[in-house]
Amino acid sequence: MKKFVFLTGQPGIGKTTVLLRSIKALEDMGHRVGGMISRELRESGVRVGFEIINLVNQEKGWLAHVKQGMGPRVGKYTVNLDDLAEVGVKAIDSALTEREIAVIVIDEVGPMELYSTQFKEAVRRTLQDRKPLLGTIHFKARDPLIDFIKSRPEVQIVKVTYENREKIHESVVAMIAEALKGS
Repeated sequence: MKKFVFLTGQPGIGKTTVLLRSIKALEDMGHRVGGMISRELRESGVRVGFEIINLVNQEKGWLAHVKQGMGPRVGKYTVNLDDLAEVGVKAIDSALTEREIAVIVIDEVGPMELYSTQFKEAVRRTLQDRKPLLGTIHFKARDPLIDFIKSRPEVQIVKVTYENREKIHESVVAMIAEALKGS
């Protein structure tokens, strides 16, 4: 049984949209979902950064921004390691420990997040837990953590494409629902 499902695909293909549809369907089935999502933020139609959001309490922080002062750089963005720890890692850890949370969400394991040792440790803790995990993984990022994720027999990698992105959440939800029966 695959209890950890990671969506992957080209940038802009709709991974987070599929993830959000899957979360809604799981919640509609009565399952509590916790963890973190990220979304891009635009000003005047131009992407300026990425926000991270705790799914349970809606706390927000900056993952990266074009005007962020200090931190590692990924392209034109500077990563905010403090907000990633204070919002993202805490959201993951809370989802692990809160009994009411049935499914953990991590969006995304990608180049920006991989600068954080705390984030990588939280992902590893999640992969040791009994709760199902639904996440996204960057299509081209390379890191020992990504190799570890892909090597796990209980991990299913689902590629989101233009052809399947409208309906693939149904298969994802079915996989997670099956994993919930076994957890």
